[in-house]
Amino acid sequence: MSERGWQSGAPGVRRRPGAPWPLSLAGVLLVAYLVVPFVFGLASLDPTAIAGAIRGAAAAGAVGVSVMTATAATLIVVVLGVPLAYVLARAEFVGKPIVNALVYLPLVIPPLVGGVLLLDTFGPYTPLGAWLGARGVTITDAPAGIVLAQVFVAAPYLVVASRVAFEAVEPSFEQVSYALGRPPLVTFLRVSLPLAWPGILAGVPLAWLRALGEFGATIMVAYHPTTLPVYLFVQFGAQGLREALPVALVLVVLGAAVVAVAQAAGLGGHRPGVS
Repeated sequence: MSERGWQSGAPGVRRRPGAPWPLSLAGVLLVAYLVVPFVFGLASLDPTAIAGAIRGAAAAGAVGVSVMTATAATLIVVVLGVPLAYVLARAEFVGKPIVNALVYLPLVIPPLVGGVLLLDTFGPYTPLGAWLGARGVTITDAPAGIVLAQVFVAAPYLVVASRVAFEAVEPSFEQVSYALGRPPLVTFLRVSLPLAWPGILAGVPLAWLRALGEFGATIMVAYHPTTLPVYLFVQFGAQGLREALPVALVLVVLGAAVVAVAQAAGLGGHRPGVS
């Protein structure tokens, strides 16, 4: 590109060129499509129904169950998913492509399929479910079942974000740590993890929101206790769209609040290894 294409109006000041108008138009059309359902939903919403929806969801325990289980599922995903992401980013081993595919698999199968598979694994009439039940551990129609379903669908979001964050860490920093005699685990905890942590944190809200909004796998494994998505489904089936819309707004507000906090905190805005 010529020097003219990189210059702004001020002499000697260079800037990147703007995006071509066809690309901008395509982006505007997609954003408009994403926004329109929210606009129509808010326009057709009876403001007096919002408080009633919140009270109804709270009375059913749906808000508390959703927040509690989504938080528990996210913590599990962080504890188990961050080490997995580091192994995928740094290690070479037989079967690595298969492990990569398994990480992405919950993203490409319908959640109902995931719920059926989980039920076939942890259901009360399966060998594992019967073994757990004999020891007083209930999975189906219990908070544990909700958490298992949420972990299944939310894990890929954090693992993928964490792997990208670890891959962005300069290997030379770890090599210096090894040269100083620090073992691999200490290097991971004191060098790799702190440098990748901003990128990992960018995946935490995504995982939490995905867990919060999970319906298909949850309804197969644990219809009770009721989560917000299941409560929304029940309201829609029993009373129709007008009663379900305020409940949907509760989920929208929760999601928007988490996204706003993440944006305000600048999660994901730091490049590991770059000062």
